[in-house]
Order: sequence, then C-alpha cells, then structure tokens
Amino acid sequence: MTEASTAPAGGRPSQEELEEALKNVIDPELGVNIVDLGLLYGMRWDDNGALILDMTLTTAACPLQDVIEEQVKQNLELMIDEWHVNWVWMPPWGPERITDDGRDMMRALGFNV
Repeated sequence: MTEASTAPAGGRPSQEELEEALKNVIDPELGVNIVDLGLLYGMRWDDNGALILDMTLTTAACPLQDVIEEQVKQNLELMIDEWHVNWVWMPPWGPERITDDGRDMMRALGFNV
C-alpha cells in the first residue's frame, strides 16, 4: 500500500521517531500498540525513498488488517511521503515478541501474559 502526504522538509525521520509514531497504532483486538506487541518486524528505506514496514498480525486470518493499515497511514502521513506495509508471516508471531511494556499494558487490560 502506498500513501502520499506532505512530509516535513529536512530529511527522513529517525527509526526512533517512526517507532514512536507507530506506538499510536493500536491492535483493535488486544488494545496494545503494534510496536510493543511485536507486530513490527522491521523497517527500511527502499531505493526510491519509500519506507517499507515489515509487519505481521497475531494470526494470518486476522480480519482487521485494513484497520491497522489505516492507523499506520494516519500516524505516518505527516512524517513521510511514501510507505508500504509488507505483510510477512514467517517467522510467525508469538507472545515472546511482546515487549515488557506491552506485557504491562496487556496485564492492565486483564490478559494473563
């Protein structure tokens, strides 16, 4: 998926800035952001200057892929001109990918992790 926007002049945002923006993308089923859930496998810039996000979902059958992509768009569109989500399924997501902060958030929501 590609989205165009008005990115600020002065170069690319750092990985930390991008991850911070993506922490606003909340998995609708679990109520925790995609970074702390471990759904973001990596990010890189392609040769054309587009940001490629390698992401997965908790299950390949998750019906909320479009919701997550829309949230990604809303949180990146003012930072960068072009991005793509590369949905990957290997290695499969597992709860071991959840960060300590993500575990704390899930416990606060009543999950036993």
